[in-house]
Amino acid sequence: MLRALATVTHRGDSLPAAEGHREVTVDRGALAAYARVCGFRVSDALPATYPHVLSFPLQMDLLTRSDFPFPVLGLVHIANRITVHRPVLASEALSLTVRAVDLRPHDKGRQFDVVSEARVDGELVWQDWSTYLRKGGSDSGSGDGAGAGDRAGGVDRPEAPRPGAVWQVPGDIGRRYAAVSGDANPIHLYALTARVFGFRKAIAHGMWTKARCLAALEGRLPEAYTVDVRFKLPVLLPAKVGFSAEGGEFAVHDVRTGRPHLSGTVS
Repeated sequence: MLRALATVTHRGDSLPAAEGHREVTVDRGALAAYARVCGFRVSDALPATYPHVLSFPLQMDLLTRSDFPFPVLGLVHIANRITVHRPVLASEALSLTVRAVDLRPHDKGRQFDVVSEARVDGELVWQDWSTYLRKGGSDSGSGDGAGAGDRAGGVDRPEAPRPGAVWQVPGDIGRRYAAVSGDANPIHLYALTARVFGFRKAIAHGMWTKARCLAALEGRLPEAYTVDVRFKLPVLLPAKVGFSAEGGEFAVHDVRTGRPHLSGTVS
């Protein structure tokens, strides 16, 4: 995070070709702590979102490189897609790789993907695509327009679905998730630090919200699947949100206003 705070300037117009790599074994105590914060049952099979946590140091190493074109603070995480090719067990040693790909226009700036992969003895078992937005002038003014709170004014926002569950999200969930994930971005920790970056309150991590949704779907997920989410409006802490799931779709929205926080699909 200190490196992230130190890198605040634009440094080019192309993504580095570098690829990060690390070998990891799962700390069962850390896994149990993560499960408690996100609502998962503790088991030998890793939650789909947990390898994202294991690869997070590599992601930060990449995003804070001197030749990375954008400062990491100010990037907006607008989408995440995870493919679980088979259950990954806590007893398995993982070989992780991370790279940045596909710098492209977005109607609010430019976007790119950070791709993380996990292998066991050479077998690809897990993949993660995190899409980030760098707000600013776009080359073409076009893009998919996904995430980042699009249509926040609500003019063409669909009516929120009836929630199947209502969650009280505590004010300290950002600090608790930071402790188990390593993601200590100041926007998630305290209202005071979040205000420096334009938020009136601390906001929940998008990956915590996704993990909490998958925890609610435990027992209904196949052994191999892809879960794709779009992060919409931030969850200002503390919060009261509704979770809904029907078929292969799920969502999180503000209970009072109906404004969307996350939409997702499982396939």
